[in-house]
Amino acid sequence: MIKAISREQLKTIRKRFERLYGSQAEKLLERFVMVIGRYGVGVDVAPEVDKWDERDSVLITYADTVCHEGEAVPLKALNRFARKHLTGAIRTIHLLPFYPWSSDDGFSVIDYRKVDPDCGEWGDVVALGQNFDLMFDFVLNHCSAKSSWFKDYVAGIEPARHYFLPMNPKKDFSEVVRPRTTPLLTKTRTRDGESHVWTTFSPDQVDLNWQNPEVFFEFLDILFLYLSKGMRIARLDAVAFLWKELGTNCLHLPETHEMVKLFRDVCEIVAPKAIILTETNVPHAENVSYFGQGDEAHMVYQFSLPPLLLHAFTTGNGSYLTKWAMELEPPPEGCTYFNFTASHDGVGVRPVEGLLPNDERDALIKHVEEAGGRVSWRAMPDGSKQPYELNITYYSALSIPGDTKLGAARFLCSQALALSMRGIPGIYFHSLTGTENYTEGVEASGQNRTINRRKWQLPELKEHLKDGVGKLVFNRYLRMLRRRTEHPAFHPDAPQEVFDVNLDLFVHRRTSLDGEEAVFCIFNLTGKTKQLKQLCPDPKFTEAEVFYDILRARELKPNSKGYTIKPYQALWLVPRS
Repeated sequence: MIKAISREQLKTIRKRFERLYGSQAEKLLERFVMVIGRYGVGVDVAPEVDKWDERDSVLITYADTVCHEGEAVPLKALNRFARKHLTGAIRTIHLLPFYPWSSDDGFSVIDYRKVDPDCGEWGDVVALGQNFDLMFDFVLNHCSAKSSWFKDYVAGIEPARHYFLPMNPKKDFSEVVRPRTTPLLTKTRTRDGESHVWTTFSPDQVDLNWQNPEVFFEFLDILFLYLSKGMRIARLDAVAFLWKELGTNCLHLPETHEMVKLFRDVCEIVAPKAIILTETNVPHAENVSYFGQGDEAHMVYQFSLPPLLLHAFTTGNGSYLTKWAMELEPPPEGCTYFNFTASHDGVGVRPVEGLLPNDERDALIKHVEEAGGRVSWRAMPDGSKQPYELNITYYSALSIPGDTKLGAARFLCSQALALSMRGIPGIYFHSLTGTENYTEGVEASGQNRTINRRKWQLPELKEHLKDGVGKLVFNRYLRMLRRRTEHPAFHPDAPQEVFDVNLDLFVHRRTSLDGEEAVFCIFNLTGKTKQLKQLCPDPKFTEAEVFYDILRARELKPNSKGYTIKPYQALWLVPRS
């Protein structure tokens, strides 16, 4: 039975339509109501429950990251690998774009409603979702120039002839914020003559016209399809650029925020368990604006965490990380952070604007380059270039030449810190496996981001995990994840308090929602052993005589000199009487 929509819900949806599409609102509302039930979505809706708990974690991976000649398609190989190794450690698998695509490793989508046959079919996606929750990419800002939509635009066929943004190249675009150095407008030949279409990211990724409500309803249908295939989390890719208005910077416009709110409202009607996650690789204050007043994204990426964490562990100086974390506002009720250190993209540089001085930022860039990484740039209004992201695997960024074990310890300490922070952790596949820079891939593709996008043959991956770096990282990482699930203090909503204890330590406390469990999380950011009389000023810590160390599954007692912390050691300590 199709869920009845309350009068209040209808009023909210109408308000969103009015702000976006003005006088068309009433007709659009009627059309929206008629769509409910498509693909079975909105039928027999389960009552709203808690959206997340301490068992939540997300593995970020491409559908074809793991391949095997014995498997018909990569999605089957990934499913087999995940069932064998990840059960009990990972709750949700984020399948990066698995649709037919033409460039940008999937983010130039040709057909949103199909699975790339080189990866599998919808049945393989649904099968993966029988053992894990799923996150899909909702690539809203643009589609492929090879898509049927753009071909119809070129041919002048309805409705797609109005799906894009032809612009007059003589207009002033100097205020538009650019994430790339490629031209903003791309010339194309259409039935009606020459056209210059808006292309924020590349000539093959043509921006969509969200001022046309037909585009919204196209994506509403796609959203319902994804929900019907088991999607729990919808990742709104590059959503900050969604709405364009000449004379503005075309970034974070009010209509963009309104659209995110609209998608959240829709999900709360037809799929209350669904989560909206916004991907906005921008400075921190702009990033968290997508929480709205607790009525916008359920979850936002913690984009400042990866570069600040990398800076702290490569310098042994945690002051900038600590200051940022101490000033971090708790998210609104019903919202949380998505804490990650690495993804298919690089480590963003813009998110540390105002958090790291330029000389510290430049030193971090130099470190990444010396570790074999690359730097990607963006164009500025004055024609200059600024660093946009650092392309490197997180393991390679923290490895230590000549000392594999110490490098693995430094990397795992960084991951333990991210896992302990308030929010839901996201773990990139190549972090879980301790993958090093894929430089030969960069040379073959000519793309910096390929450095962190290696494709594994399953037998090759098995060998990697048996020895060397893979062996040092993989099992210990999974053990951290499994032990984390057993402690309610790591609930995404559990309060966090950060302490400014020492330049070379990062210390914070998580407390369960019922107040029954406290976990003190302490990290040595340096390669030196630390002997400290006291680790945390909190009375719950100073008054405890013994602790349980979650990570090592053993008791910890101070000695006559206090506490000894090994190089790059991570501690998750529960006080015991």
